[in-house]
Amino acid sequence: MARFGKKKGKEMPAISTASLPDIIFMLLFFFMVVTVMRESESLVKVVTPQASELTKLERKSLVNTILIGKPTGKYEDIYGTKPRMQLNDKIAELNEIPLFLQQHKEGVPEPQRGAITTSMRIDGDVTMGIVQDVKQRLRKAGQLKINYSAKTKTEE
Repeated sequence: MARFGKKKGKEMPAISTASLPDIIFMLLFFFMVVTVMRESESLVKVVTPQASELTKLERKSLVNTILIGKPTGKYEDIYGTKPRMQLNDKIAELNEIPLFLQQHKEGVPEPQRGAITTSMRIDGDVTMGIVQDVKQRLRKAGQLKINYSAKTKTEE
């Protein structure tokens, strides 16, 4: 009767790592191509004023941004030179604020919805009339946490 035994001296060959750098660079280039750097383009000119006492917002996912300023470039021909409000990537009217807030709220988990903050980036040359109108709409929609964006004051 024949016996089958293990042959000694034969080992498993080592795994070749020669193609590993190629795979790493392919993944790197893939993620560089598909990553989105900017969510929306600024359609209005916003030069925020300077301030000395600033605090940084911690959770960016809980912040929705409203831009208020004069339309720039080709949008000036369409919307004129009067200050306008930008929500996400389009110039909007005051009655669109509740829908904007609701869409942002749906993307936030239920326990964190109370911590949602609206950040208003307002051009320094804009009069307070449109700002007050936006604040009234935010109040009616139940959004009471409001933040005003500003640049840090540079010492001269």
